[in-house]
Amino acid sequence: MSRTQRPTSRTHPPAPPAGDTPGAIEAALAGLVSPAPATLAPAVLVEVGLADAWATLPSPLGEILVAWNGRGVSAISLPVDPAAFEEHFVADHRRPLHRAAGVPTALRRLIDRRLTGDRRADVPLDLRGATDFEQAVWRKTLEIPHGEIRPYGWVAAEIGRPAAVRAVGTALGHNPIPLVVPCHRVVRSDGLLGNYSMGGPENKRRILQVEGLDPDALEADARAGIRYVGSDTTHIVCLPTCHHARRITAAHRVSFRGLRDASAAGYRPCRACRPAGSPAA
Repeated sequence: MSRTQRPTSRTHPPAPPAGDTPGAIEAALAGLVSPAPATLAPAVLVEVGLADAWATLPSPLGEILVAWNGRGVSAISLPVDPAAFEEHFVADHRRPLHRAAGVPTALRRLIDRRLTGDRRADVPLDLRGATDFEQAVWRKTLEIPHGEIRPYGWVAAEIGRPAAVRAVGTALGHNPIPLVVPCHRVVRSDGLLGNYSMGGPENKRRILQVEGLDPDALEADARAGIRYVGSDTTHIVCLPTCHHARRITAAHRVSFRGLRDASAAGYRPCRACRPAGSPAA
């Protein structure tokens, strides 16, 4: 140390006031603890997807029950006894289910937009537990526009499994999120409407009517063997409910039983509804 350098002074923490022993501090902190709200744990579990909440929403079929968690919507059902709904949900999903005061605002708005035909409304879905095939079927069904229908064979072809028509029907019968995943827009390969897991054929007809379709006319055309329609001005052939097909006037509307007939007459498939993936092509 140089002669001019002074020893460095050292500071020491002040001595704790009398009574501030570690035990006293812990006791003081313990006095600040308050119990967490009873709703906190369930809310946290729902947010991380280890449990689900449910509430009611209006729909074209009246009031429906909607279950969700932080990953997305996990189930939709027609009104049933709440205890039965919770019991079936727990059996299917192996997670607790709690009733909530209402669907979160942002999620409710997305569901409302989707049910009224806005395909840009990206409703988050929790499809855990479903097979890759089932998820592919459901996600392809999400692409079917509001007010249009597609046959099971179209879905099968679009997901690269053209021979799996029956399996597509089974997957749609197990759809846990009907209305949002619009399995009501998928019909039998012969053009008839077929069954519907959310209340049967009458509910299917009811939803399609709400979306602007005429179920009786659709089935009448199907029984008459009309599978495709084309315009003699554009020479494009569509599935009957394609938005392009619905603009064809009666004077220019041409009906076909199959795409081979349409191709032989000089018509090409519509790029919007892509009928080439349908049965009897």
